[in-house]
Amino acid sequence: IKPRLREGYSVITDRFYLSTLAYQGFGRGLDLKGLKELNEKATGGLKPDMTFLVDVPVEVALERVQRERGNPDRFEDRAFLERVRQGFLTLAREEENVIVLDGQKSPYELLGEILKHIDIRFRNYLI
Repeated sequence: IKPRLREGYSVITDRFYLSTLAYQGFGRGLDLKGLKELNEKATGGLKPDMTFLVDVPVEVALERVQRERGNPDRFEDRAFLERVRQGFLTLAREEENVIVLDGQKSPYELLGEILKHIDIRFRNYLI
């Protein structure tokens, strides 16, 4: 990520340090403070300008998994996913630049909201 940023690129990722905290800290019950310190070292303090959290109730997520793939895998246990979801929502309240989106909206509605937030956030950077 850092080399591309130094070259002037914008970098888009689908997961970053919040996922580690939500899955390992909240989901698996590992020490959040230690995970945060590890993330700080691993990323060199790098944080995204914007994070979009597409939130859906666990029931909806499990229905989608069943419809798309069949049986859920080991990470898709209902209680585990509830802890992870609540972790993400907790982190979204604590962290700057996290935007929570309603994942029950259509992909086109979500895209529109994301583009609106990007436009507002980076309007001054556009030439």
